[in-house]
This record gives sequence, structure tokens and C-alpha cells, in this order.
Amino acid sequence: MKLIAMPLVASVLALAACSSEPADDTLVVDDTAAVDTMATADTAPNIVGVAQSDANFSTLVTAINAADLGGTLSGDGPYTVFAPTNAAFEKLPAGTLDTLTMPENREQLSNILTYHVVSGDMMAAALTQAITDGNGSAELTTLSGETLTATLDGENVILTDATGGTATVTMTDVDASNGTIHAIDTVLMPS
Repeated sequence: MKLIAMPLVASVLALAACSSEPADDTLVVDDTAAVDTMATADTAPNIVGVAQSDANFSTLVTAINAADLGGTLSGDGPYTVFAPTNAAFEKLPAGTLDTLTMPENREQLSNILTYHVVSGDMMAAALTQAITDGNGSAELTTLSGETLTATLDGENVILTDATGGTATVTMTDVDASNGTIHAIDTVLMPS
């Protein structure tokens, strides 16, 4: 059964910066470990921290925890993450997410999530330029070792996965201390 992958996307960091309450800077990965999600008090949160700060990515954060990827995505990077929103996860067939988040499916979930992550910090302008330089498409190698194909439909960046499924980038250039997040409207699927 083909499953669809899940990436990260975040919201307005200004809300977190304006809060008078101290920010919780940990993501509980399991019952015994926590991952530091803040680079320093003077910088933006890392990718995991940005995802945690936006309710639209609560499903992604749950999946990151289930796949035990908090440490990886909180690491130095830099990474570019094509993050599915909660609405993107809702498009998955009924029961898919519940099955993927079971402990025995951790490796499969990890493969799906890392399929949404590319090494390097690729802002929207650089991605668009790569598509232009590639005569209309750019091949992106993901952390899972597979590729995504990026194309343009008007001004929209479209990502095509290994199964022929597509996702549209709906929000770009969300800054994190260890990379950039672009929100997508569909979970992508590795082969």
C-alpha cells in the first residue's frame, strides 16, 4: 500500500516573539528524551520549534514525534522542508495516519517524512531559479535518498512525488534557525 509523506510548515514567528510568557523550548520525542528546539534566545526557533508554534502543523509535529525525527530536524542542517499542513494530512485515506504512527511502522513513517526534506537552505527564489535553469523542472534529492520534481504552474511551485502525486507550495520562506520551511497542500509519497 502506498502511503503519503508528511512535511513541515510553520506560521508567523512574530506571534511567538511577542509573547510575554517564556517559550517552551522542548519537544518530547518519547517518554525519556527531549529535544532542544531553540537555537538561542536571540534567533528564530529551529524547524521543529517553528512547526510546534503553529496549530496548522500539529499533525506534522505528532508524526515527527512518532518517527523519532525531532533530533534530526532540530540539528544543524541547513534543511529545506516541504511541510504538509493538517489539511494535507486530512486528505490521506482514513486510518493511514493512525497506522503510520504505530511504533512498528516508525521506519516507514520516517522514510515518508524525510522524503519531504532536502539538504540545504533553498528559499523560494532559489527554487524558482533552479526550475528555470532546468528548462522547466528541477530534481530535488531528499534526505530519504529519493527525488522530488519541482515545476511551475503559473507562479505556483508544484512538487511531483515518486508515485506521480502532486502538491502545491502554499506558503514560502518560513525562516527557522536551521533552514527554511515551505508549506504544501498534500502529503507526498516516496516509492
